Amino acid sequence: MAATPAWASSAGQRIQGQAEHVISIWLGGGMGQIDTFDPKRKGDPSKKQAGSYYNSIPTAVDGVELCEHLPKVASIMDRVTAVRTVNHSVIDEHAAATNWMHVGRPVSGTVVYPSLGSIIAHERGAVSETAPPYVLIGYPNSSRGPGFLGAQHSYLYLTETGRGPAGLSRPDGITPERQLRREKYLTALRGVQPETVDSRLRDYEAAAELSLKLSGPEFMKSFALDSEPAELRESYGGEFGQRCLLSRRLVQRGVRFIEVSHNLNFLNGAGWDVHNRGILDQHKLIREMDDAVSTLILDLENQKLLDKTLVVITTEFGRPPQFDGGGGRGHQGSAFTCVLAGGGLKHQGAYGETDELSQKIVSDPVSVPDFFATIHASLGIDYAKSLYDGDRPVPITDGGKPIAKLFG
Repeated sequence: MAATPAWASSAGQRIQGQAEHVISIWLGGGMGQIDTFDPKRKGDPSKKQAGSYYNSIPTAVDGVELCEHLPKVASIMDRVTAVRTVNHSVIDEHAAATNWMHVGRPVSGTVVYPSLGSIIAHERGAVSETAPPYVLIGYPNSSRGPGFLGAQHSYLYLTETGRGPAGLSRPDGITPERQLRREKYLTALRGVQPETVDSRLRDYEAAAELSLKLSGPEFMKSFALDSEPAELRESYGGEFGQRCLLSRRLVQRGVRFIEVSHNLNFLNGAGWDVHNRGILDQHKLIREMDDAVSTLILDLENQKLLDKTLVVITTEFGRPPQFDGGGGRGHQGSAFTCVLAGGGLKHQGAYGETDELSQKIVSDPVSVPDFFATIHASLGIDYAKSLYDGDRPVPITDGGKPIAKLFG
């Protein structure tokens, strides 16, 4: 008889948290941990001397330092844990690493794995019947999709924060009364049709049903950002910050999982992909993140939502301490940082330790499945269960274990 895998512990031993929502911030391009959440000794690109690009500063947690361009986040690190020892084996391929950081495992030739957002939508659903379970603020991509779980567990996406998704906006001539008549007519037509047995058609009908609910005024109020105090809107910052503000409003509306992309309107011309001269204005991007993320955390706290909402910051890989020929940095998957905040976790500023140049893991390595298992556990999802691709069992986290120290 085969031995039981170490991660497949009995239900009574599994860790469970209290979070109800996830706001996942995606830093596409590869955020350099040594220049943000895991600073080390100062380097010098002109002399090819490896090290951090910026100075480091103390935080609200003794012994934990951040890059000098993250002062606002530094002041609230007691609500945050920078997980400094995330790792995987992808180095040179952005697309493969992006997929890995969304589905929790490498690409398979036989299975289309569901994304983290789709799994959470599948397991927990929306908090409210008048909200979708999963919203993507940014351009769609297959790595964010539902995989074998089916279209009903996919995302609703939008690229503008000033208005709702274009597909849900009713034409001006469609009054509520006219919309109601149309819905009654559609119901009558469905009543004379034979029962739908094709799963793809059922998914389509479910999507149409949800779209009708979401096109009403209740959900569309979420996008009225100008109803927020001007001072608060300004403290969030520009377009990325407004996306974060919208994510808070979507949490209040009942959305379970929101991904906020920080790779659309870059300020430095290169985004987080700081090869060569792209690193020169990287600080602008870091400061924008500092404004938006710190305001989001404090805003959630003021709204009594921080313990219920897990804020996650991920990226496809990190950056090595060495500078390339143009003064920028290459790719590093062997050790990089992802961030957790709120969600009712027992935060400690930082978890895991890397060497003197943030290149190798010294203690407490965290695999991508481990990181995903921590997110699932925070939401009370069984991280040791299997999902099914037809009759084929697929472990939900590919054998991940939660970071136990984050659960009191």
